[in-house]
Amino acid sequence: MTSETYSRRRILSLLSVGAASTLASCASSGPVRFSPIGFAPQLPAPPMGRSPELDATYGQTVDGGFVIPAVPYWKIPPRFYRQQVANTTGEPAGTVVVDTRERFLYLVEPGAATAMRYGVGIGREGFAWSGEGVIQWRQKWPKWTPPDEMVARQPELVKYSSANGGMPPGLLNPLGARALYIFQNGQDTLYRLHGNPEWNSIGKAVSSGCVRMLNQDVIDLYERVPNKARIIVWQ
Repeated sequence: MTSETYSRRRILSLLSVGAASTLASCASSGPVRFSPIGFAPQLPAPPMGRSPELDATYGQTVDGGFVIPAVPYWKIPPRFYRQQVANTTGEPAGTVVVDTRERFLYLVEPGAATAMRYGVGIGREGFAWSGEGVIQWRQKWPKWTPPDEMVARQPELVKYSSANGGMPPGLLNPLGARALYIFQNGQDTLYRLHGNPEWNSIGKAVSSGCVRMLNQDVIDLYERVPNKARIIVWQ
């Protein structure tokens, strides 16, 4: 054995002793455990009916300083998604048609061959009026002022009464991100098309409110609907 070989083995032996001493000191409170590096966990498959296009349509968005949450649209029947359809209403371009029985709102598009269709929810007040009117004015992030009759039934709403200035805009406001106010013969019908934070009310008859839309949909409608648009409500 050469002196060079002996020296190399001596160095390796000393290094091994040092390493063992170091491990022993690290493991004074218990044995050292080594875990193998695993693969990244597999992500669950997206829900049936989910798509990048619908993710963009109903995803989280910021509007007017408010963060509107994403809608789990895959839990809503697909017929109620915003979509372009053939104009079966028979009405001219620019007309808004609400079909309260089928829970659809149509905005007839230029040329009148197609319409943008939205799913809606209908409340008691949604069935209280039908006929033809005008969307007299529109409001972004409106206040909500419950009628005096509602306040009488629900005294806890008195803080939002007209005398107290109504409920400020926000994500919990029942009118949501937009409200469209319907007039007939110059008079307020008290009939509203409005946003709604309760996505699971779309396509249903709910306890209160007029015509509810997803906030993402009512924002889209607000941008499309002509000024002083004609509206027809079918019962």
